[in-house]
Amino acid sequence: MRPIFDSHLDLAWNALSFNRDLTVSVEEIRAREAGMNDEPGRGRNTLTLVELRKAMVPVCVATLIARSGPDQKRKDVSRRSDLDFSAQAIAHAAAHGQLAYYRLLEKQGHVRMLRTARELNAHWAAWLKNPQKTPLGIILSMEGADPIVAVDQVKEWWDVGLRAIGLAHYGRGQYAYGTATDGPLSEAGVKLLKEMEKVGMIYDVTHSSDISMAQALDTFGGRILASHHNCRALVPGDRQLTDEQIKKLIQRNAVIGVALDAWMLYPNWIRGQTKPEVVALDAVANHIDHVCQLAGNCRHSAIGTDLDGGYGTEQTPRDLNRFTDLQKLEPILSKRGYKDSDIDLIFHGNWLRFFSEALP
Repeated sequence: MRPIFDSHLDLAWNALSFNRDLTVSVEEIRAREAGMNDEPGRGRNTLTLVELRKAMVPVCVATLIARSGPDQKRKDVSRRSDLDFSAQAIAHAAAHGQLAYYRLLEKQGHVRMLRTARELNAHWAAWLKNPQKTPLGIILSMEGADPIVAVDQVKEWWDVGLRAIGLAHYGRGQYAYGTATDGPLSEAGVKLLKEMEKVGMIYDVTHSSDISMAQALDTFGGRILASHHNCRALVPGDRQLTDEQIKKLIQRNAVIGVALDAWMLYPNWIRGQTKPEVVALDAVANHIDHVCQLAGNCRHSAIGTDLDGGYGTEQTPRDLNRFTDLQKLEPILSKRGYKDSDIDLIFHGNWLRFFSEALP
């Protein structure tokens, strides 16, 4: 088994939204949720902190997520009561609640927040020496910037440990257009990017709409990444990256994490109808390979699973029942001619290099 550096896990939202104690086993959560039907993913979770340790995950990017875009008050907009809020102040508080969860996990010894390159490298070395007793290292990211009520709060979020920000999620956010919409950055969005660059924050292009992303790449001069993004050439849809976008990210020395959500791996997936049996982990390798072919090397493709990000095994490849099954990617890539050193880059090396350079 190889170490896996996962660039996108909604751990706190998973715990707070689904009332899941992430310190227990996958089996225990599945047993607790047996018979629940409020969400399709009930009883189908793939991860906990216990499972991530078994799966050889030394570090992940862990998120804060809460939405409060300008369209939230419209009656025709689909909303989740645990994710969408009528005012930015409420989204701000919800994100701080998720931050409080990570802080408590850290005090209890379950995780270790990593804020600098030195902390990351020291943590990685410690994990290699004793993986069973080293806590999960987390780098804090914000998926959608709505919890930032004013641009001048960027420094406040930086000071509490936030190191990456995506401007939008689904729909129109306060700063940019996101998935399923398209349009330019807001005036505040341009200012936000400038402030992010000033403090050293990383910009995550994931979920930014085509127009917003193009403008953001022209506006922002700092480090960029795509935490959980697949390829539009393989699976059509605005949630995926075009080849042109991928090439621009490669030119900016970015890394792109492949996502495991099945609808991003299988064309014409219909939520609630299409069954996981139609797609396997081979499809994940297809997206990894596509990025590598466009780059001409293996230095820009990595893993950003988004597992248990509001879904479970009803929406994962058929051969992934739990997070440890991600290790099945190794023989798949090996059969395709990827060398051990290349697989190491994809599993962890690219993210380790990227954050060693991008963190202060």
